[in-house]
Amino acid sequence: MDLEARIRGTRWGYIAEEFFTNAAHFPLANIFLEMLIEGPFAYVKQPDPYVIVFAAAVQAWLIGRWRHDGRPLPLPGNLLGPAVYTAIEWPIEGQAFFQASHHVAYWGFALAIGVVQMTRQRLGGKGVGSLIIVEHVIRTSILLAMYRIFEGLTDPDYATLAAFMTDRSHVFVVIVIPLVGLLLGVSNLNAERYLSLLRGTAAQLRGYSEWFLGRQLLSEAVQSPGALGLQRRERAVLFADIRGFTRWSETHAPEEVVAMLNSYFTAAERALNQHRAIKIQMIGDEVLSVLPDAGAGLAAALTLRAAVGPVLAGNGLAAGIGLHAGPLVEGMMGGTDIKTYN
Repeated sequence: MDLEARIRGTRWGYIAEEFFTNAAHFPLANIFLEMLIEGPFAYVKQPDPYVIVFAAAVQAWLIGRWRHDGRPLPLPGNLLGPAVYTAIEWPIEGQAFFQASHHVAYWGFALAIGVVQMTRQRLGGKGVGSLIIVEHVIRTSILLAMYRIFEGLTDPDYATLAAFMTDRSHVFVVIVIPLVGLLLGVSNLNAERYLSLLRGTAAQLRGYSEWFLGRQLLSEAVQSPGALGLQRRERAVLFADIRGFTRWSETHAPEEVVAMLNSYFTAAERALNQHRAIKIQMIGDEVLSVLPDAGAGLAAALTLRAAVGPVLAGNGLAAGIGLHAGPLVEGMMGGTDIKTYN
């Protein structure tokens, strides 16, 4: 796995995250509610718990894949769980399915969370902090709703909401559960900010590291830190410089010189990367590249000549290219605090 994939995460990682942080929340509460009402032994013999877990797994699988691929669809994604559950259970239970308040609540919470997540996505980085908190309050309120449903189903004295609120212990639960959601939301908001900062820093460090090591070497180093140790290998070394550069640069403004060099180096980088360049180093008007073998080196030299020729010809310049293939020792070299890959 390369560095970019490590930063982004794996597809299965996204699927697991979606299952445990979202898709499985209501189904788990629903399983315990129905288990308490019907009895654990009778309940596990029915298809209901397995169907709702399957529905949550389908939701997590699809949302996780969409997020990993960079095309999240939070609103339809959150409705997948209750849709799959309804599609399987409704033909079995008929109209009685929607007469169960916890089944309706599944749709309600899925819709509410989906709308909040969709709004966060559309707003981007503006004002999402409050929405993260709102989402956690909604999510923890699943417990409150299921507790209210349980009390209403098992105790006729609490059939209505007004009657439910006459019990001081119920008032306590109504206050505390959303408050816990608020605290969890604030905590998650801080974690999201730190995670965003870490991802941004990792992306910056990746860019800086690629400048000095190259993408291929950096990927090898991430997978195996020992890959940068000094080792004897068969390689091809390509060297190119601009003929007459010193004389030409003396008659042109620094800005013109830099602009020409940037065009030259850009063309050289693209040409060398076509042939799996292990390292590309640019110093002054010189380009040094290490390639896997003599064949790759020769092909890279020909491609390089064709790529930089037009860039230099417009300024009355040309490049000289040298190539050597054979054994060498490569790896990190330097002092205690400063090392380079040579």
